Amino acid sequence: MSGAVLVAVDGNADVLGDVERELRERYARHYRIVCLSSPQKALAVLEELAGAGDEVALVLAGQWLPGMTGSELLDRTRRLHPHAKRGLLIAWGDWGDRETGEAIYTSIARGLIDHYVLRPMATPDEAFHQAISSSLLDWAESRRTSPYTIHVIGETWSGRAYELRQALGRCAIPHSFCLADSDEGRARLATVGDGIRLPVVLFPDGTVLTDPSNTELALASGSPVSPERMEFDLVIVGAGPAGLSAAVYGASEGFSTLVVDEGGLGGQATSSSLIRNYLGFPRGVSGRRLAQQAYDQAWVFGAKFAFMRQARAVERAGGELVVTLSGDARVRTRAVLLATGASYHQLGVPALEALSGAGVFYGPPSSEAPAMTGRDVYVLGGGNSAGQAALYLARYARSVTLVVRASSLDAGMSQYLTREIAATPGLEVRTGTEIVGGGGDGRLDHLVLRDRATGDEETTGADGLFIMIGARPHTRWLPSEIDRDDQGFVLTGSDLRDGTWPLQRNPLLLETSMPGVFAAGDARHGSVKRVASAVGEGSVAIQLLHRLFAANAQQPRGRAKETRPAPAT
Repeated sequence: MSGAVLVAVDGNADVLGDVERELRERYARHYRIVCLSSPQKALAVLEELAGAGDEVALVLAGQWLPGMTGSELLDRTRRLHPHAKRGLLIAWGDWGDRETGEAIYTSIARGLIDHYVLRPMATPDEAFHQAISSSLLDWAESRRTSPYTIHVIGETWSGRAYELRQALGRCAIPHSFCLADSDEGRARLATVGDGIRLPVVLFPDGTVLTDPSNTELALASGSPVSPERMEFDLVIVGAGPAGLSAAVYGASEGFSTLVVDEGGLGGQATSSSLIRNYLGFPRGVSGRRLAQQAYDQAWVFGAKFAFMRQARAVERAGGELVVTLSGDARVRTRAVLLATGASYHQLGVPALEALSGAGVFYGPPSSEAPAMTGRDVYVLGGGNSAGQAALYLARYARSVTLVVRASSLDAGMSQYLTREIAATPGLEVRTGTEIVGGGGDGRLDHLVLRDRATGDEETTGADGLFIMIGARPHTRWLPSEIDRDDQGFVLTGSDLRDGTWPLQRNPLLLETSMPGVFAAGDARHGSVKRVASAVGEGSVAIQLLHRLFAANAQQPRGRAKETRPAPAT
């Protein structure tokens, strides 16, 4: 029994009885169930649980409670139990009621609740249980208690232990970290014996790796690292949203497809804690889960994958293209899709660069957020990813400060995020500000901020800094025949410069200056830096591939038959 608590509150005795019945019948074996009719009693119980250090996994509340609304109760719950998932209980059809609908919309936008949950109507009510189990899965993964969690134990937060956590994050694999001299670290190391070289990686199936390479890490987690064949219709370089989308559509439409990525799965999207504006996910979806499910979908359709393999060259050889991979593997293909994505610019402050992995992090905080509980954290950046990171950290940290060089958030951030940021307690925004210094003894403990208008500098305590200040495309390895803009983003279609297109026919929409080589997603010049647009470009690339094959009078080779079991996720 985990000991985690599920709390339900509703003033209607019949409704509360139905909720309690469903919760007890399905979850009482592993969770403690507490059902109350009074929000005041609920707050007293939640305060008692917080004082005792007991975990609360989920709180459900009806909206119209005696003395306060469910939204108010759930907002106060967040302050007592910041990791708990919070759902507003509503009856079927209540979203059509203007007052209830406005309460739901406002509460979600202000971060008072995670989402709404339909009251159970019959037993068993599987729609109710789907919402509950999804919330509990999100809670378990955020607390690193999922049974599929990989555990990393190291001597320090930085160094090789940090690199291993980065590699696991890029592969969209749930993982946790603890220091070897912590209580948890000593307990875990006791299960594997003495004299083991750190860092150590413990897998759910009992596998133990000591200071593994990234390739060994990928293989142990069930990720393929070598192509199973050397001839394809399509080679996709990059396993982010654009690449995975193209893999799903390409493999499902009969193209033999290989996806290559030097890191792992999902690209930058993997570390997005919650994508709320992606079509079809009203409760939001983490970038990691989206990547996992897209990978599973592409694999089922027959796409092949090679992780931890770097694409080093692409060239034309006769009527086909050849992609050279690390290890000198050469894969022949009729078309290539560049979906290499981009990485964040470096801050360029030596004292802070020296603390990378020890309080200073590039990219979103999905792996590091639990370590920021009760601490003062800064996020540098003015785009959607920075806003999502700040909101996610606000669930854990004592205070979060979003540092933005621009004079306002409106230029680079979606309106729904700016509204949520403004309504989130403990989240401050400092516009017109830059970070010019900082440091600490082995771990970040302070930052130096400069007002861009006045030049005034201020030193402030800081336990964490997440840097998200612009992107650099991963295109330096490409040959000169593939035209790029001044920042290195790949030019395609009508954006190609005069004299760079070698054929009489016009280039296709996403086709680069090398015929048969396409580009999609963040690495492409002019692309919209959003997950949905990257997914759309990946699917469009496959329709263009059909046109290319038709123009060349070619038929897809089709996917090879196989019986290999699906890799672990």
